[in-house]
Amino acid sequence: MLSRIRTFFGTEIDNSPLVLFRMIFGFLAAAESFGAIFTGWVHKAFIVPQFTFTVIGFEWLQPLEGDGMIYYFIIMGTSAIFIMLGLFYRASAFTFFSMWTLVYMMQKTHYNNHYYLLVLLSAAMLLLPAHKSKSLDAKLGFTVGKETCARICHWFFIIQIIIVYTYASFHKIHLDWLEARPLSIWFNYKSSYWLIGPLLQEKWFQYAIAWGGIVYDGTIVFLLLHPKTRKLGFALSIFFNLFNSFVFQIGIFPYLMIGLTVFFFPPETIRKTFFRGKAKVYPIRKKLSLAWTFVLIGYFIFQVLLPVRHHLIKGDVSFTEEGHRLSWRMMLRAKSGTINMYLVDKQSGEREQVVLRDYVSPHQRAALAGQPDMIWQLAQRIKNEKAKEGKEVSVYTDAKISLNGHKRKTLIDKEVDLANVPWESFRHSNWILTYDSYD
Repeated sequence: MLSRIRTFFGTEIDNSPLVLFRMIFGFLAAAESFGAIFTGWVHKAFIVPQFTFTVIGFEWLQPLEGDGMIYYFIIMGTSAIFIMLGLFYRASAFTFFSMWTLVYMMQKTHYNNHYYLLVLLSAAMLLLPAHKSKSLDAKLGFTVGKETCARICHWFFIIQIIIVYTYASFHKIHLDWLEARPLSIWFNYKSSYWLIGPLLQEKWFQYAIAWGGIVYDGTIVFLLLHPKTRKLGFALSIFFNLFNSFVFQIGIFPYLMIGLTVFFFPPETIRKTFFRGKAKVYPIRKKLSLAWTFVLIGYFIFQVLLPVRHHLIKGDVSFTEEGHRLSWRMMLRAKSGTINMYLVDKQSGEREQVVLRDYVSPHQRAALAGQPDMIWQLAQRIKNEKAKEGKEVSVYTDAKISLNGHKRKTLIDKEVDLANVPWESFRHSNWILTYDSYD
């Protein structure tokens, strides 16, 4: 069995889909990088805040000062263009992967699932031979040209997308989503949208999008895999992703998902459509090495298990956020609420309210109320800053959150000193409150 798997994935086939995706990926990665500058996202996320909320444990990883992050994104965008052209490919792919991964780890105020997907895809592009054909590296003699690649180079992306879409569908099977609660909240803010604004307010349409999203996410990969339904799947992919792009304005993610469909088409179809001058390539039977076989098996097992870790943690993940990230829990909750923080001087007993605007930007504050890990990080920062003034303080939080339009509930135990409790990375933090019902 293992031998057959190694032969199937190790066989050399036409690399046209991989080459085409290199161009698509590079273009979209450049658009993401330069677009972040021109839309003001870099300024909002990295320049305005005094500090950023990083992955816990990486608080030292803070943005460059002044306009440093603008130059950072220019370098990153330039490396993406080089990826698209296949110029200095390995160095360019490493530059983009490492810089984007640092961006991902550096801030989570504006967390988006496609940021994580971009980390995974850029890592794959770094390792794969996507520059062996139709690249400046091959044309200039910087690499030995080749028209084939191992079948796993295509199937890596197919398997990854199966995981993404399967969990996107699975996680939507939740009462709030089935009742279109988050969609109704978001769509209510979009009544002025051209042409479809009034339609978005119709309850039947909100239900259609909610239930249709489950069906689409759960079936699209299988429609694309089967030759008889591939064109239908491709058309649905274009419609669904363009709708998401127009309504939700979520950057390059919809276009990246459309671009990934190239791996579902036969390589000869991609060659004939996009590379007419490229000679026909016949499969060359080879075996994938044992080392790479086990590395990939381990990687995909990890990808399958990681998104379900919240089932081992107490509470509703949409409320507590414990196990939410890296899990393809896409657009499942709409949160609103209030947060007040208080510090108590341990020596004098004096209690005062924290002026949040002295510490966080408006966008950070908007995200802060519903994110317990960010609240904990801010408590640690307040504690450390007061320690520099020679004060030892406790920090308490009063945060009330409405999840998907339900009644507001207290998120944090108001009696717990967040400045002096450790962060629990692999289990429930008892100071994050849980509820059997939100009504």
